[in-house]
Amino acid sequence: MVLQQQVSRFYQYLEAEKQYSEHTLKNYRRDITAFLSFCDDQSIADFNTLDSAHIRQFVANRHRQGLGGRSIQRLLSALRSLFHFLNKQRLLTHNPAKGVRAPKAARKLPEVLSVAQLEQLLELPGDDILSLRDKAMMELMYGCGLRLTELVSLDLSQLDQQQQLLNVTGKGNKQRYLPYGAKARRSLIDWLAVRAQISATAETAVFVSRRGSRLKQSSVQQRLKKWAITQGLDVELYPHKLRHSFASHILESSGDIRAVQELLGHENLSTTQIYTHLDFQHLAKVYDQAHPRARKKNNK
Repeated sequence: MVLQQQVSRFYQYLEAEKQYSEHTLKNYRRDITAFLSFCDDQSIADFNTLDSAHIRQFVANRHRQGLGGRSIQRLLSALRSLFHFLNKQRLLTHNPAKGVRAPKAARKLPEVLSVAQLEQLLELPGDDILSLRDKAMMELMYGCGLRLTELVSLDLSQLDQQQQLLNVTGKGNKQRYLPYGAKARRSLIDWLAVRAQISATAETAVFVSRRGSRLKQSSVQQRLKKWAITQGLDVELYPHKLRHSFASHILESSGDIRAVQELLGHENLSTTQIYTHLDFQHLAKVYDQAHPRARKKNNK
């Protein structure tokens, strides 16, 4: 009971002060709930009795249950944050998760669309309201590298149509200004011209459902899948793939990883560096196809 009360205070801190997204909070709750279950099984009623051996045992149990390296890294991060919070509250004298490492995870490169695939996707047929909305939505997601949460939370007041800028609120409630290009501008103008036909009077969201309320994340996901099929793309399409494509294409064209970091709203450069691997893959492919000493010949 005492452990649950301390954890509840931690959740309140994450929500009120850190202003974490609902998605992040959900992950924290899932991981910490699993840890509380472990504590119950081990008859641990006080976090002060924990040591690194307990944490390693918990991690090993989760790994045996099929949890991958990246998920365990996230789990350990949640535990370290919890114990750090309890340290500051003087409810815990140490951090038992400090120094405990997760198994190394294979680094999976993000999937991206080619420029040709994006052009195929964004040539939407029809000028009905939902098509105009979806085109503007996808143009902004790809044109600005938006996260799904950033897209659906976007308000009209965050648009500067004259300067072609978005004022986006990202992770940790951090704001950044993002430019958008001519095609996104045209699509936005077309959508905003008809938005009032379905939007509720007091609704502030840029993108609304046919019922007039703010568009939900699940609706965006469903619409992207629908358009991928309609436009004949033989790939799975999800919101983050448009963000990955934006980052990869900008880095490939400019080579400026710091600019890509700023545009994506990444706190750490290491998060952005995964796109350099994609860029290298592209360069290696070009080399294999173009360099006379790289091309394989049939000498038979």
